Amino acid sequence: MGKGTVARALVADDPSLWLSRSWTTRARRDGEEAGAYRFVTDEQFDAEIERGGFLEWAEFQGHRYGTPWPDPPDGVDVVLEIETQGAAQVHAKDPDALLLFLLPPSFSELRRRLVDRGDRADRVEARLAIAEAERAEAVGLGAVEVVNDDLAGCVATVRSLIEAARRG
Repeated sequence: MGKGTVARALVADDPSLWLSRSWTTRARRDGEEAGAYRFVTDEQFDAEIERGGFLEWAEFQGHRYGTPWPDPPDGVDVVLEIETQGAAQVHAKDPDALLLFLLPPSFSELRRRLVDRGDRADRVEARLAIAEAERAEAVGLGAVEVVNDDLAGCVATVRSLIEAARRG
């Protein structure tokens, strides 16, 4: 249960939240929902960069991911499911954005989750090597850390942080 699972559960229960769908140049994983990302070619991604179509974009493990400028319905808050490189770009554009960093309960659990979703062994090891640097970057951005050990509990914690941010 990664950040995508948490984000989908969060917006499924709260009509005042809207989940932005990112673009990616990577292939769809076995068993991954077709709507999890907009899967595009490098050429399509390049064209979107050229036209200024991304709020943020970054390269991660050899593939690019980007968030189109959100166009949510009126009166809702936007949820972005992004890596720390993208969070830094969003923070630069909107210093008041609520940044959350989901932590796995342990590195062994993170490894298990990556293997269970079908990542190759070399990609799992690369992802684990990146994880600690991401945490440091998130802390540097002022992100609030939330341990993602139980879906319902994690979603409830994130929801309470959003509500607190809304109250100011």
